[in-house]
Amino acid sequence: MEEHPKRALSLDGWRALVGKRAGTSGWHEVSQATIDAFGTLTGDEQWIHIDPTLAKDGPFGGTIAHGFLTLSLLAPMSLEALPGLEGAGMGVNYGFDRLRFLSPVPSGARIRAHFDVTSVEESRPGEVTFALAVTVEIEGQDRPALAADWINRRYIDKRIS
Repeated sequence: MEEHPKRALSLDGWRALVGKRAGTSGWHEVSQATIDAFGTLTGDEQWIHIDPTLAKDGPFGGTIAHGFLTLSLLAPMSLEALPGLEGAGMGVNYGFDRLRFLSPVPSGARIRAHFDVTSVEESRPGEVTFALAVTVEIEGQDRPALAADWINRRYIDKRIS
């Protein structure tokens, strides 16, 4: 995994990123062990994910990551790739306006996420909502694994600033 320096931007700095790429994560391997653990944790132990013997003759030629596993990896990839917000005491996932799983992620593949800022709004003082167009790339493939419009919210803690 590549290291990216953590930096924080002011609210105006974030607003200046609208229409631009805010960051790209490093590459993350999606191992069979990770896929198996996710299947166990979620109860989704379908053979296309956890049985390499059956899956090699299946539609994808091997096991693939769960779509929701790929989605869940947005959290660590965003923490790695995106700047913080100065004075923010916490943040939450607010949801998705659009989410598509476009290509399966084969076991052992490496993925990374690209984060483009589409809007930054302070809905009320100290509450900032970011909309991000996210694409998850699979190393060596033209078609992405995932595309989403992801909404995050940060809360500015006046005690921190």
